[in-house]
Amino acid sequence: MKASTHRTFQTVHTWTGLLAGFALFVAFYAGALTVFHDAIAAWQNPPWRSACDANIPVTVLIDRLVTEHPEAKDDFGIVLPVDPSHAAYAYWQDSQGTRFARYSEMAKPSEEANPGDLADFIYALHDSLGIPMVGLYLMGIVSVLYGLALISGFLIHLPHLLSDLFAMRVGHNLKRLWQDAHNAIGVLSLPFHIIFAVTGSILCLFTLTLAALNTIAFNGKLYGAFAQAVATAPTLPASNVAATMLPPHVLIAHAKGAAVAGEVSNFEPDYLHYMHYGDRNAVIEVRGLSQHTLGTYGTVALSAADGKVLATHVGTQHTINGITNSAMYGLHFGTFGGNLVRWLYFVLGLAGAFLFYSGNLLWIESRRKRRHADQPKRTRVMARATIGVCMGTCLGISGAFAATLVAAHLDIEAAMPQRITCYGLFFAACLYASLRPIPRAAIELLGAISVLTIAVACTDLLANGTAFTQAHSPQTLAVLGVDLTGLALGLIFATLARAAARRARHGDPNSVWSTAVT
Repeated sequence: MKASTHRTFQTVHTWTGLLAGFALFVAFYAGALTVFHDAIAAWQNPPWRSACDANIPVTVLIDRLVTEHPEAKDDFGIVLPVDPSHAAYAYWQDSQGTRFARYSEMAKPSEEANPGDLADFIYALHDSLGIPMVGLYLMGIVSVLYGLALISGFLIHLPHLLSDLFAMRVGHNLKRLWQDAHNAIGVLSLPFHIIFAVTGSILCLFTLTLAALNTIAFNGKLYGAFAQAVATAPTLPASNVAATMLPPHVLIAHAKGAAVAGEVSNFEPDYLHYMHYGDRNAVIEVRGLSQHTLGTYGTVALSAADGKVLATHVGTQHTINGITNSAMYGLHFGTFGGNLVRWLYFVLGLAGAFLFYSGNLLWIESRRKRRHADQPKRTRVMARATIGVCMGTCLGISGAFAATLVAAHLDIEAAMPQRITCYGLFFAACLYASLRPIPRAAIELLGAISVLTIAVACTDLLANGTAFTQAHSPQTLAVLGVDLTGLALGLIFATLARAAARRARHGDPNSVWSTAVT
């Protein structure tokens, strides 16, 4: 590779990494936790502390919906509970927009699904940085920059890839150690990062891409063609003849039977979609998950009146469109495998967050003056920004767990405490990093993350100690797993705080991380 070409790729890699790095740190750290979405939901509402309406049958929920909101009969959905401690809820469209409601909320439906659900809040941080509407498109652009950073980084290190891949040169040259760690993690996890970048950009920018193609190339006909291509149920007009609907549990049993015919024996429904409820031509789509397959999400369409199977998009009976769409979600979130794949994705998420953090550290190390105690302003600004954003993200998410725990014990809605605590701690960390000496800010914020994370885990373990010894179920193990993972993360942050303190005292004095220059 020519020197000029190498410099070009180096510039592309550096600036795409810097521009996208902060957003990607948030996305990867929150994404690592999102892999265990259901486990976090169980942690918030464990089996021994059932949520409101958890014992209301789906049939009763539907009856109240169509009685109090008859306009919803033509098209509504039911999101099934993930476990017995959660409640099913309905959603539909009315003149004011989308509405969500559990059984007891039917008189006053909400504009938001599951307000106060911690797992959904963390997912929103991963998906859109918690920014409504614009955040999703922003993360799509970030994913494109992320892809450029991956390609340029790979090309930069390609000439000496094999010789330096497993090199971890520990010594006085800290920049080289960070470089080795950054390169090793980047190259070893490259296939997964390519998957994340491609699927992330498609999922986030899909709506904009569809709108652009509809205008430029399809003369306004793309929306209709796309809807027809991805439809999983036949469109049947209402007959205006009333009919009795089969109970949801019967229809779900029929759907599971159809899934078995598609060579899927572990089809677990999570969502029901009704059209023309109460009509002889009523149709229900039963969507569910199938483990150990890229076609994670599948759908079976049936007649809601007699249970006749109308269409099957599960397993070997998936369409090309269906398997492609489902595979994007499965590959991005690791739902195509069991617990081993989830833990792999969890580790990859944390490693990805470290990748962008270490990239910023490399930029700082490359531009500092090694013979002067007074470091350039740009390196100090980048160091403060890196500490504030990265550590503020970790502190904010731990704070959201703490707020959820407190809200549960006070029996209040958790949505507002979660947001106030998470965003408040994030901005407080950014302000703290901008005012305190850089090395002390890093040490103290790492220590705060460690203390808060361990405190939340220990508090929940102590509060649920009796329940852990009496209740034995997958949800019980999930709650215990979240607490133990919190303890492990807290200890990791404590180790990092200790390492930062050691470097501040004994590292190169001509560094923004040294207490000798503060």
